[in-house]
Amino acid sequence: MEKTSTPTHCPYCALQCGMNITPLPQGGVEVTERADFPVNRGALCGKGRTAAEVLSPAVRLTTPLVREGGRLVPADWPEALDRIAGRLAATRERYGPDALGVFGGGGLTNEKAYALGKFARVVLGTSQIDYNGRFCMSSAAAAGTKAFGLDRGLPFPLEDIPRTGCVILVGSNLAETMPPSLRFFTELRENGGTLIVVDPRRTRTADQADLHLAPRPGTDLALALGLLHLVVAEGRTDEEYIRERTTGWAEARAAAMAHWPEYVERITGVPVPRLREAVRMFCEPEAAMVLTARGPEQQSKGTDTVGAWINLCLATGRAGRPLSGYGCLTGQGNGQGGREHGQKADQLPGYRKLDDPAARRHVAGVWGVDPDSLPGPGRSAYELLDALGTDVRTLLLMGSNPVVSAPRAAHVEKRLRSLDFLAVADVVLSETAELADVVLPVTQWAEETGTTTSLEGRVLLRRRAVAPPPGVRSDLYVLHELAGRLGVEKGFPTDPEEVFAELRRASAGGPADYSGITYRRLAEENGVFWPCPEEPAGTPGADGGDAPRVPLPEDRADAGATDASDASDPVRHPGTPRLFLDRFATPDGRARFVAVAHRATAEEPDADYPLLLTTGRVVSQYQSGAQTRRVAELNAAAPGPFVELHPRLAARLGAADGDPLAVVSRRGRAVAPARITDTIRPDTVFMPFHWPGEGRANTLTNPALDPTSRMPEFKSCAVRVERVEAVPRS
Repeated sequence: MEKTSTPTHCPYCALQCGMNITPLPQGGVEVTERADFPVNRGALCGKGRTAAEVLSPAVRLTTPLVREGGRLVPADWPEALDRIAGRLAATRERYGPDALGVFGGGGLTNEKAYALGKFARVVLGTSQIDYNGRFCMSSAAAAGTKAFGLDRGLPFPLEDIPRTGCVILVGSNLAETMPPSLRFFTELRENGGTLIVVDPRRTRTADQADLHLAPRPGTDLALALGLLHLVVAEGRTDEEYIRERTTGWAEARAAAMAHWPEYVERITGVPVPRLREAVRMFCEPEAAMVLTARGPEQQSKGTDTVGAWINLCLATGRAGRPLSGYGCLTGQGNGQGGREHGQKADQLPGYRKLDDPAARRHVAGVWGVDPDSLPGPGRSAYELLDALGTDVRTLLLMGSNPVVSAPRAAHVEKRLRSLDFLAVADVVLSETAELADVVLPVTQWAEETGTTTSLEGRVLLRRRAVAPPPGVRSDLYVLHELAGRLGVEKGFPTDPEEVFAELRRASAGGPADYSGITYRRLAEENGVFWPCPEEPAGTPGADGGDAPRVPLPEDRADAGATDASDASDPVRHPGTPRLFLDRFATPDGRARFVAVAHRATAEEPDADYPLLLTTGRVVSQYQSGAQTRRVAELNAAAPGPFVELHPRLAARLGAADGDPLAVVSRRGRAVAPARITDTIRPDTVFMPFHWPGEGRANTLTNPALDPTSRMPEFKSCAVRVERVEAVPRS
């Protein structure tokens, strides 16, 4: 029997690497490389190669669970859905709609994110909806919107990186977080370009750099301002560009000039000669880029920090020009699309603002409701979690595990336990699902069709390759059934292509315009970059309903792959791989400098907590680990948490490699074995955040919020480290 493969995309990070899925005759599926997808060109990391293991019924949920006598026990779907709908209705009746909370995830497809936001606002009538993407790149989104009028992670394709002259990579260890992308930076250096890495640790990525700057955690803002000061002092600004394409330079320049090099060295610990070398490397080539990730973004001043790096690009004429610009490396698989289509507290589909009357009218028209019936903006992610059990009494949660991933996690776990009712829809029984009153088993990437949007702004089609286990349903089915039980019979289809057609209409004319994108185009073109406005009237598929349906694997009895339609549109928008080349997305077409100044982290070290903790990921685990911790190969490579510390700190503690250490903050205590290395600053310790239990790094982290993005300060908090005496064996 000939094996039939289905082309699709990885379920993990925002690279959304191309892969093929092939059902095996003996059961299970095989994952193989897809050389035709330009982002990974056939390369897959260990997480991608082993992704199919989580499809196994042995490691995932296959039947609904309901809580009886303090235990979760199997139930059928009608009973589980009836319980959820009943509690949603009862809570709304007793306390009002804002006592209902909805919490989504950056791994949900665009269709599911769209339907979840619509469900919250139309069916429940609640403003209390946000998602874990708030913890990912919301500061970069806020800064990008301020400066450029538009937020898209990368305003250019990854393929531009090898052709630029210099890249400053700030707070990203992409060699471990998205390994297939490292090849673009290797090619950059092979082509004669240079790489500067900014990170308090000498990571595997920093090892590839021509220059590594290791600032104290929480001082990236001062570092960027110090570099801009030197750009001005050395006469390296692009005055013609500043005059013709920007506004606000005088104020931003004055703010930067208050951050002279020696002052910045005292704050950051980066020597002045290395600051000067970074400026030279960045300014000498004709083109250059700055790329940020969670390091500078997950701070209580993350929006200003990213804004300062954008200012550096603008002052040197490195934005809105070929092979130049500022970009953000989105983390979660659909972190970009997830915030564009309505599961964020302040947004409507198409990246429209919820408090914009015109946006409300447009989306309400698509939904067939009165604009005045739509609630206003609600709480951000951490604020929503903090309100559980008090203002928010019942929570519906899809595709997130805040017991492990949220800051001040022990407090968040306590708030989840205090709810009147918690319903969770997930693939696996996560630590959060274990607390639920009802758990619904839902389909995952290879078992459903849908779209995601990569870190490049490339909308992609994930295709169903295999049937889910009996008893598993899609998130769209869950929302359809709950809506019906709550009196809304229409508007929540279970067919993802039908949902996407409505999403197209809802996004039309918005900043993230998907109206010209169809499933057929995605299949034919290997993805389409937004914005992509609607096709002209009369073009096949222009109204979202006349185009032939894309043949998808689930249309065939054997669930095998099919070819896309040969039909092609005579005229259609090509999509937008590169933004801002002619103008920025502001009313006057100019980019905006934002004047910012360094300020301390929300929690500086003191006598009781003399060190700084920073957190991050390791190559063989992903996010809260809910899925990757169920894969034997990945667990063998990264079996548990650790505390990374410098030999000088270890010597003061009298600690040896592998000794148990307690890291203590004002919020709690985590215990993990020591990993002693000279690749970290002596004043800093590092913990990965993938594990629950006593090694949970987010027990320690600080929920201090950025005033604009509402991003918590994951990347810096004051701690002390203590030896833990091993318990003697009996």
